[in-house]
Order: sequence, then C-alpha cells, then structure tokens
Amino acid sequence: MPLIANTPAEKMTGPYPRRWWALLVLCLSLLIVVMANTSLVVAAPDLSKDLGLSSSDLQWVIDGYTVPYAALMLVLGAIGDKYSRRSALVLGLLIFAGGSVMGGLVHETDLVIIARATMGVGAAVVMPATLSLLVAIFPRAERAKAITAWSATSGLAIAAGPVAAGWLLEEHAWGSTFLMNVPLAVFGVIGALLLVPPSKAEVMGRIDYVGGLLSIVFIGSLVYATIEGPHFGWGAGPISAAVVAAVGLAAFVAWELKHPNPMLDVRKFKERPFSGSMLAVLFFFFGTFGSIYYSTQFLQFVLEYNALATGIRLLPLAGAVFVGAAVTGKLAPKLGVKLVVGAGMVIGTAGVFLLTQIESGSTYSDFLTPLLMLGFAIGLSLSPATDTIMGSFPESELGVGGGANDTALELGCALGIAVLGSLLATSYKDKLTDMVGGRLPAEAMDTAKDSVGGGLAVAEHIAKTPGGGPQQAQTLIEAVHESFAHAIAHTSLIGAIIMGAGTLIVIAVLPGRKATGKHRQEESAAAEAAAESETVGAV
Repeated sequence: MPLIANTPAEKMTGPYPRRWWALLVLCLSLLIVVMANTSLVVAAPDLSKDLGLSSSDLQWVIDGYTVPYAALMLVLGAIGDKYSRRSALVLGLLIFAGGSVMGGLVHETDLVIIARATMGVGAAVVMPATLSLLVAIFPRAERAKAITAWSATSGLAIAAGPVAAGWLLEEHAWGSTFLMNVPLAVFGVIGALLLVPPSKAEVMGRIDYVGGLLSIVFIGSLVYATIEGPHFGWGAGPISAAVVAAVGLAAFVAWELKHPNPMLDVRKFKERPFSGSMLAVLFFFFGTFGSIYYSTQFLQFVLEYNALATGIRLLPLAGAVFVGAAVTGKLAPKLGVKLVVGAGMVIGTAGVFLLTQIESGSTYSDFLTPLLMLGFAIGLSLSPATDTIMGSFPESELGVGGGANDTALELGCALGIAVLGSLLATSYKDKLTDMVGGRLPAEAMDTAKDSVGGGLAVAEHIAKTPGGGPQQAQTLIEAVHESFAHAIAHTSLIGAIIMGAGTLIVIAVLPGRKATGKHRQEESAAAEAAAESETVGAV
C-alpha cells in the first residue's frame, strides 16, 4: 500500500483498507473547528481585560467566527464535491491555521475579529468536507458507526476546548488559545494527505453559484440579525439584516425551485426524514449550547473557578456524550430514528429544565446532572439525525449534505447563544436594578448591569474606595450572584419551553421506522436508476 493515499475513493473496488485511520483524521479536523468556539468561552475574561473590550466587542470576537462559518458551509461543500473533497479539507485547515496564527499574535480588537472571521472561513470549508469524505469512504453498513464517532467528537470538543485553553491560560496569555490550533491543523493536513483518499463527485453539473450567493446572503443576514438584535437592540442594522434575510430566503427558494441543478433542492424539505432531522439538529443545539454558555459563566463568575477548573468540570459532559453515542449505536438500528432522536430531545429538554432550580447558593453539583443529561442527549440524538440527513443526498452532493447538516447545527448554536443570552442579560439587568437600583452612581450601575463580570468589577472597585468598603462590596456581590442565578433559572425555563415545543414538532414530523425504511428503499432505487441513466448518457 502506498504511503500517500492517491487512489480516489470512487475508483476503489472494495472498502478502503485504512478507512478507520482516515476517520481519526476527519475527527481531529472536526475537533479543531469546534474547539475554536468552546475554548474562547474560558479565555474571554482574560481577552476582555487585556484588550479593554466592550460587551459589543466581545460579542463580535466570539461571533466573528460564527457568521462566515454558518453562511459559507453550503456553498463550500458544493465546491468540494465538484473539485476535490480532500483538497477542500487541506485548504480549510491551512486557512484555519493562518487565522489562528494571526489571532495569537495581534493585540488590536479589529484584527482579532478579522482573525476569528478567517478561522470561520476555514471552518466552513473543513466541516462539510469531513462529513462528505466520511460518507464517501465508508460503505453503507459501517457508515452509521463512523457518523456516531464523528458526532461523539463534537461532544468531546465541548469539554476539550475549555480544558486545553484553561491549561494554557495557567501560564500563558490568551493568544496561546489561538496558537494551540496550529500544530493540530498541521497534523490534520499531514494525516489527510497520508490517510484520506481523494474524492469528488463523479457526475456533477455546473455549480449553482447564484443559488449559493443567495444562500450566503440569507444565512449571513439571519445570523447577523440574530446576534446583533437581541444583544444590542433592534436598531436600523439588525432590522435591515432581518429584512434582507427574509427577502434572501424567498429569492433562494424561488431560484432553487426553477433551477435544473440547484445548490440545495429545497423540495427535500417535503421529505419528513430530512426535514425532521434538520429541525432536530437545530432545536437541540439551540437549547444545549445556550445552556452550556451561561452555565460556564456561573462556574467562573459565581463559583469562582478559574479557566482550567471550569474546563475540567465540563469533562463529565464529554463522557456522557460517548455513553450516549454507544447507546444510540445499539438502539437506533432496532428502534428507529424517530424514537431515538425524540428520546434524546426529551432528555435534553429535561436537562435544561433542571437548570430552573439554580439559586445563588447553588454549587457545581447542581449543574452536574443537567450537564450529564445534555451530554447523553447529544450522543443519543446527533448521529442518527446526521446519518438521516446525509442519507438523503446522492453521492454527487455529499458536500452539500454535510453543509446542510452543519448549517443547521451552527445556526442552532448561534440562535441559542444569541436568544438565550439576550434573555439572560435582560433578566439579570432587571433583577439587579430591583435589588440595588438607586444605591450606586449611574455610571457604576450601568457597568454592573452590563454583565455579571461588570457587576463583580464594580464591587471590587467599591471595596477599595474610602466611601465604600468590604461590607458594601459584599452586599453588591451577593446581589450580583442572586441576580445572575435568577437570570439562569428564568432563561432556562424559556429555553426548556422552546426546546420542548421543538421536540413535539420533531416527533410529529419524523416518520416511524417502517416509513423511514420504505423511504430509504425508494431513495436507493432512484439513486441507482439515476446512476444508470448518467452512465448511459456519458457513453
């Protein structure tokens, strides 16, 4: 066997012998791009202090990654299908590494945001490529197991990012959390060349670039409005973006319906397995990522765990993901996608609902059960939903399938953090105003209401001023803690209600096991007929 994998996956007469090693490379690549989001959560306090970031600045340092990541995946997945999925993976890792180097070396807010956006572009190339290569390399009989491992990697990254970043922040500046991506990306590039075979769509028409552009406009504007509006008010910018998103969606659907070779055949949303699985991914990550976002803040700001200690306390979530993945590997083939995905969403919703019991005196143990439930639910639900989505696309559109799945995932994360984060901030502000309004100077009150970190910073300042002192500072600290705990409980209730409604919708949309099996048989027969037709046409 040659050292470098040169035989295209489509030309192989049997299963690729080194496919499980190739899966390790694909999972490593996925791990890097997901860790880039979760690691920044624990690095945010150091980064904010060093650069003097406002609330708006910090939000865009975080979400500068999300906008290109979500907006470009569909288009870049199609380009990978057309030309080379492995080359797309390698190029994406190199772009990602370049953005990481820039982010680790610069010390200006705008440049950090640009670095994060560059990383987001790289991630938008990498993530759909990992799924499309996985499906191209593995035979149908092994594909579910491979996708389960891929899904479990996403859960691992949720905890691995904060742990790795926390360990680095013990001795190094926040720039190290960017630079840690570089050696991992280099390993990914080398592994891709050595172990991942080339792959591309054998029969694929011209890329629908107009549809691709409309999808970028629609998704990018939607994510921007979702991030900017709830956090900073529905001014001219967010409202304009929302209008552009609505017009872009209508134009995208109209164009795709009439195009002979659409970027994404929107008629697929009439297929219940596909639409139900897409909704499951979106609603599930809306609730879970929003909950993890504010739970991490409680561990850091209220319980006063440092970055490393916070990351370590997220490890049970990663362990629960692997348990859920092992369970779904045995249950999904027997019980069907509807029952397994529905059960996972019910467990996840219950985990979010448990966070309504959080109080100012709560400890880590009060978060442990919800984290375990959320991790188990991720492992249980994500892989069968992803397998169903990818199974809805022919071999020539695997990158588009990966892009559709990953767009739903990232859009769910962005909506969860933006919407639930906005509810959290509003609830915290209102409660703190009720408790200490009028007792602080206007400027100090504005800072304290901006965030829990701002409230604690004001208390620290009060402790050092002659007119304040430790007792007054402690009173404010207690008010900040109680307000933030109240905000978590209130936000979790809203999040659980939204996620519960989404669960009911998904259960109603997803077909039963018999209907899903019949649908897959019909799809396989149609795919075989199309392949024969294309072969005859080529001859």
